[in-house]
Amino acid sequence: MADQVRNSSALKHALKYFTRAHVWLYQRTNSRVGATLLRYPAALITTTGRKSGLRRTTATLYLRDGDRVVLPASFGGRDHDPAWYLNIEAHPEVEVQVRAERWRMRARDATAAERDRYWPALTEMYPPYRDYREAAHRPIPLVVCERIDG
Repeated sequence: MADQVRNSSALKHALKYFTRAHVWLYQRTNSRVGATLLRYPAALITTTGRKSGLRRTTATLYLRDGDRVVLPASFGGRDHDPAWYLNIEAHPEVEVQVRAERWRMRARDATAAERDRYWPALTEMYPPYRDYREAAHRPIPLVVCERIDG
């Protein structure tokens, strides 16, 4: 049991540093490195911390729908929402970067109709989402980000 806890802790630390390195490379190279995450399209979302008020940036897979950017808050199928999703509930104004483009956006939960439209495209793009949706003991939020500047 102690080995499992140590391994779990080591994996969490490794993922944290991998995520930080990924975001750093994406930003520093203007997306020449990091625009994909394990060959899938990756966007950066910058939120304002709900408790700290600090700006936080994380990478996540995304789907484009015209000027909208759709982000699944899957957190790898875990039983709780990712911090970035909790942050947008408190502060819906975000910055989204897709490749070299950056936009100020307002984030909101997808409507039922949008969820029905976006989930098939997301699971086609990234098949593990199907398993995440079945394994998670929560509905996985879909976040629709819409531009608030020209």
